Amino acid sequence: MTHNLMKLPFKMDALEPHISKETLTYHHCKHHHGYVEKLNTLIEGTVYADMELEEIVKKADGGIFNNGAQVFNHNFYWNSMSEKETSPSKELLDLIERDFTSLESFKKKFLEMAAGLFGSGWVWLSINESGTLVIESFSNAGNPLLLDHTPLLTCDVWEHAYYIDYRNARADYLEKWWELVNWDFVSENLAACTK
Repeated sequence: MTHNLMKLPFKMDALEPHISKETLTYHHCKHHHGYVEKLNTLIEGTVYADMELEEIVKKADGGIFNNGAQVFNHNFYWNSMSEKETSPSKELLDLIERDFTSLESFKKKFLEMAAGLFGSGWVWLSINESGTLVIESFSNAGNPLLLDHTPLLTCDVWEHAYYIDYRNARADYLEKWWELVNWDFVSENLAACTK
């Protein structure tokens, strides 16, 4: 099975001024594309060659895991953003209020964890095996699949996600990123795992 670079769900300039076309060009066309190409090279002739991406992430290690997880994480990241204003579904909002008190409290905790993650990595909103919403941070290519949690939303805090636009001001990037959250996507993910 050959893995392909996903097509962005928006135009390259659609997230401006929050995330520039230049950033998306490097991030999607160079970084993400590089992970896809490397993954295809690494899995050729291995037991991973016919596996779906999620299965590779759960079973592989080393370079195959790193590149496979980065492909999965980036796919999720692009879908986690939208140029259109969206709102959480009632079901999602109810769970956020149950587990974090309010949407504003959830935002504060999520962005604080993202700002405080040392080095490169990802911050996720996931649902765990008991049906509780959790905010999780992972270094490098880590993600909730490793804990058998269901991912709902992610933010990329590798420097290549924001350095062109915000230099070292990660917190500024995170505030602007929050305005782009695709709540429709997050709500659909929740609905799919709670059926």
